Amino acid sequence: MPLMPAPRRPERMTPGEIKARLVLVVALGLTISFVVTILSLIYGLLFVTQPLDQAPNDAAAWELLTPMVLFLTGALSGVLASNGLKDKPKEGTDVPDTSSEDM
Repeated sequence: MPLMPAPRRPERMTPGEIKARLVLVVALGLTISFVVTILSLIYGLLFVTQPLDQAPNDAAAWELLTPMVLFLTGALSGVLASNGLKDKPKEGTDVPDTSSEDM
């Protein structure tokens, strides 16, 4: 009978830790997509020889990339801005007040 490997983390994660990891994964995914898009646009503008007249395929690509970059920018800023918002504690839970304790 094969032995099961020991879990890397014996205790369960709290909802706050799960939310923090989720925000991190989503923010990294959006950031990587945004950076790759911007670098490809810059590469296309600087290093690809363009004819004097813009090709219809190039015009369609620019029309497609513009809203995509705007969406990625808005989504990334929304995810990072909402990360600072704290979940309100549920009513009925007692949170100890540590400000009145003697040191």
